[in-house]
Amino acid sequence: MPAYNARMSDRPASPLDRYLAHRRRYEIGFWFAYWLMHASLNSIDVVLALHRSSPSFEDWEPVVWEFSSCLMLLALVPAVLLYERRFPLRWQHWRRSAALHLAGSLAFSLSHVAGMVGLRALAYAAMNSRYDFGDWPRELLYEYLKDVRSYVYMLAILYAYRLLLLRLQGEARLLAEPEEGAPVEPIERPERFLVRKLGKDFLVAARDVEWLEAAENYVNLHVRGHAYPLRSTMSAIEQRLDPERFLRVHRRYIVNLDQIAHIEPLDTGDARLLLKDGAKLPCSRTYRAALKTAVVR
Repeated sequence: MPAYNARMSDRPASPLDRYLAHRRRYEIGFWFAYWLMHASLNSIDVVLALHRSSPSFEDWEPVVWEFSSCLMLLALVPAVLLYERRFPLRWQHWRRSAALHLAGSLAFSLSHVAGMVGLRALAYAAMNSRYDFGDWPRELLYEYLKDVRSYVYMLAILYAYRLLLLRLQGEARLLAEPEEGAPVEPIERPERFLVRKLGKDFLVAARDVEWLEAAENYVNLHVRGHAYPLRSTMSAIEQRLDPERFLRVHRRYIVNLDQIAHIEPLDTGDARLLLKDGAKLPCSRTYRAALKTAVVR
């Protein structure tokens, strides 16, 4: 998911800005709430069902079953997100994507079952009892059929969330070569970016981009208090920016030289850049000499 950096000035923040400034906390909170609510509701449902059919079970047993399962699913959320980031779903290569995520779902299920059984064994031992998983081949197949649904649900939630966020936040794109006729401006070094937000397109002048930040599979373009994710790498976009105006100052940051208000040297050999909009960016020692040369030109 594209990240958002909250080093903004004192301009009023919109609800979306406030959300983006703390989005990691909200995202983590969502997954905790999702799986814990799932475990609680399932526990109640199973307890009531067992009271009707198998009164020999203790009430704590289905609670252990459900919470051990959901706690392991919660623990596996980061692994699923990292795996999807490494192997994103590509519809144009759906066979390869399907094979990769089938393998991912198998590893997901085996990890879930191993951890879940371990937690249940510990809980039963604490209650002076013994947990029996049952016939392993049959139970593993049963658990996989459930786990593959959980795996798909997690990916579906992730992609729906990304789509909603991009529609609300806006996504930048480079202008493409027209199908007919000559381009109206250089394609290799664009003077404008096309931003699509809430179904509407508008142009952002490259000179208005104050700074750029690497964020997972995106580069965020920071423009007047807004961050527009561009699907690119820092190296790729750096090659297409005007070197007289934009300079790499860190492995994660590129700055518009016209936006620098102050440079603060640090004892470590690095520097801190204060921009006109109030943002503060790091400048690593690797890029300090190039920055010094650029600002005195």
